[in-house]
Amino acid sequence: MKGARHLPRPGRVWLIGAGPGDPGLMTARSLEVIAQADVILADKLIPPTALDGARSDAEVIDVGKLGGGPQVPQEETHRLLLEHALAGRSVARVKGGDPFVFGRGGEEAQLCREHGIPFEVVPGVTAGIAASAYAGIPVTHRDLSSAVAFVTGHENPERPESRIDWPALAAFPGTLVFYMGVKALPRIAEQLVAGGRAASEPAAVVQSGTLPSQRVVTGTLADIAARAKEAGVRPPSITVVGPVAGLTEEIGWLGRGPLAGVSVVVTRARPQASGMAATLRDLGARVVEAPAIRIEPVDVTLPDLASFDTLVVTSPNGAHRLFEELRAAGLDARALAGMRIATVGPGSANALRSHGIEPDLVPGRAVGEALAEALSGLDVQRALVARAEEAREVVPDALKAAGAEVEKLVLYRTVPEPLADRDRDAALGADWALFTSGSAVRSFTAAVGVDAIRESSLKLASIGPVTTEALHAAGLDPDVEAPEHTPSGLVSALVERVGG
Repeated sequence: MKGARHLPRPGRVWLIGAGPGDPGLMTARSLEVIAQADVILADKLIPPTALDGARSDAEVIDVGKLGGGPQVPQEETHRLLLEHALAGRSVARVKGGDPFVFGRGGEEAQLCREHGIPFEVVPGVTAGIAASAYAGIPVTHRDLSSAVAFVTGHENPERPESRIDWPALAAFPGTLVFYMGVKALPRIAEQLVAGGRAASEPAAVVQSGTLPSQRVVTGTLADIAARAKEAGVRPPSITVVGPVAGLTEEIGWLGRGPLAGVSVVVTRARPQASGMAATLRDLGARVVEAPAIRIEPVDVTLPDLASFDTLVVTSPNGAHRLFEELRAAGLDARALAGMRIATVGPGSANALRSHGIEPDLVPGRAVGEALAEALSGLDVQRALVARAEEAREVVPDALKAAGAEVEKLVLYRTVPEPLADRDRDAALGADWALFTSGSAVRSFTAAVGVDAIRESSLKLASIGPVTTEALHAAGLDPDVEAPEHTPSGLVSALVERVGG
């Protein structure tokens, strides 16, 4: 019909559960759809890395709710969801936990259906299961509990009366898990005991379950409220009631190992931080990820590789970026055939090995001076140095001084990564900070402040001499320098220091 107005077709909405906090518990599907979204409506209690895979042009809107803190009304969330979806955009509504377990996902699904908006639910790991498991509490157990009930501890405040049948809940033959019930804990315990639940029944409160700051407070229905108050327990927390709550001391597993109870800040760029963080967690550490730098690729054009007799790789990131460029050019490791390959230290050597290249020269000390000395006795005519934009000039200068022709292949730069206030506070409250590069030192000290580091009880661990030099330049002294200048060597040095 002439002159008819054509409205855009509705976009798509994903109602996504991002899990209870540990980024490792996010599902593959959740990461996949976050990477596709035009608009992301995100809660506060999602993992700090949950949106790392989002498109750079995606619009991210904070619609978070935090117990005891600022609130974004649900009506505003509904308005934003409709506005963007009806304009034809794909919308990722990202929630902590599971969207259909006390997440109001059901209401948002009904809203989508009412307005003809296609939607998909992406379930997440709910805190009642995950936080309990991380605390060593199985919500069901063959000998202790054959049923579990999930209950909200924070009902709709607009309702004059509770919709919970407390006598029936007290008689429930299994485990009770209360969400969002920290403030209501005295009333919850009182109602359960009044309904016939034994005052001596075990109970546990898990704060910040699955996160580095996880805490567990145990007791009985008679005293759990007082114990939680004395411990200063705050949201987000769950409360578990039942015989299984008494198993936390026996089978609690988080924080066991040589670094048990030690909080460690990892300052590496996010892609590199995950492996180190996982290793530290396996050793029992409480990991605080505070990536002070970001690796930013630099556009390059590969030179004629056959014209060089020597390739120098100065960092693991340089090794990985070199192979990215080789693949982009339709090449592989065979393009490096015939060249002498040298690295600055074992970390760069291991990175090359991961791409099928065994370096010819790896000095014992992971510093440019050691490599320059090792190269000085060799006949180097033309060298290609694969490096970061801000790398030191020690190796190129030494090669030039020896008469070699040197070309620098700048593959990436390190960019300071700002820290959110909560990440900064968490880092300064930790026991140790690990530094794997001078750029991480410079960016971290700029983000949190040298004076704040001095005033804190934070101890510093350096991967090697160059990183130590950066700490000295900032007016700081490392408490540990790794004898083996690799990430695994740094972790081993920390274990030895803490254990000693």
